Amino acid sequence: MTGPAVGPLDRVAPRYGGGSLVDVLPSALALLGVPGAADLLGLAPRLAGVRRVAVLLVDGLGWYQIPTAAPYAPMLAGLAATVGVPLTSGFPSTTPTSLVSLGTGTASGAHGVLGFKVRVPGTDRVLSHIEWIGDPEPLRWQPVSTWYERARVAGVAVTVVSRPEYGGSGLTLAANRGADYRGAAGVDPLAERMLAALAAGPGPTLVSGYHPDLDRHGHLTGVDSAPWRLAAAEVDRLLARLVDGLPPDAALLVTADHGQLNVPDGHRIDLDTDPRLRAGVRVVAGEPRVRYLHVEPGATADVVDAWSAVLDGAARVLTRAEAVATGWFGPVPEAHLDRIGDVVVVCRDTYAVVATRSEPPMESRLVAYHGADTAAEMTIPLLVVRG
Repeated sequence: MTGPAVGPLDRVAPRYGGGSLVDVLPSALALLGVPGAADLLGLAPRLAGVRRVAVLLVDGLGWYQIPTAAPYAPMLAGLAATVGVPLTSGFPSTTPTSLVSLGTGTASGAHGVLGFKVRVPGTDRVLSHIEWIGDPEPLRWQPVSTWYERARVAGVAVTVVSRPEYGGSGLTLAANRGADYRGAAGVDPLAERMLAALAAGPGPTLVSGYHPDLDRHGHLTGVDSAPWRLAAAEVDRLLARLVDGLPPDAALLVTADHGQLNVPDGHRIDLDTDPRLRAGVRVVAGEPRVRYLHVEPGATADVVDAWSAVLDGAARVLTRAEAVATGWFGPVPEAHLDRIGDVVVVCRDTYAVVATRSEPPMESRLVAYHGADTAAEMTIPLLVVRG
């Protein structure tokens, strides 16, 4: 398996428009003749004549985790070695942001789902995008049309297959609107329903599937733990079923939303037990690897100085303007700027900033995290298999 010539803890910038998650659906739909869709990933030479495309997103399957998974997922490793290339996720490298980036084909600044948790502007409320029901209204909060909507208008049959409990959530509406939604819990129902939707009609077809278990076990017990290894083996079984069932005029694209890093106990900085980190901070959002700090009026410079001193190289501490200027989020319209903290803290190496009192206890006890811009978190696979 070949990949980028950087180490897992090196910084990686999103390659929007030239090798990132946002390019997957436009490239797939260009094969199906959808107006405005561009084959930014160069799929056409390998997939000429394809009329049906399945896109499988495996949560937490970073490019740098594939060698670790290889003994338990030999098919995955073989596909990565023969038909795989590395892409980047967007920023932050976190599930809600990535799912909406996949669906819209835009970076986080444009679609506005700018992190795992963000402050609702004008309030002190923190919205968790994975617990989002109703308010804020999804079509206002995320205003960009999805590629599923555009594909349906162009006559493509479009289906999303994911966990039953996610149907109708704010995140599902933000990321997947325009597609028929099919619930599937577990590897076998997911494979069955993806393949059934792929073969259902004679015309151009797009099916998108989502599998969460590898990420869940990484968080709970760590990358390369025994449960994680079993989850990797299940990913391999899912791939085998999908590849074996592909119609001859179909292709399977396998990608991910982010990778993961195990964070040792000694690299966890608790913002709730150090008064220097609470001084001047009104609202804390984001997640342990990327924190958004909304501060009291006039406190930005003091908060930057205090966090820089306490973290002492464990993170980059930037103002909102500095963070936007990096290009991490792509262009950010005025309406979305306040969703980013006045101060943005991006962890380096394997550090994380937890909040043991003000956030649910489980969030501070996870083993693996993601969200920042290391290669291990940001680099994801694209595996291309033709039926």
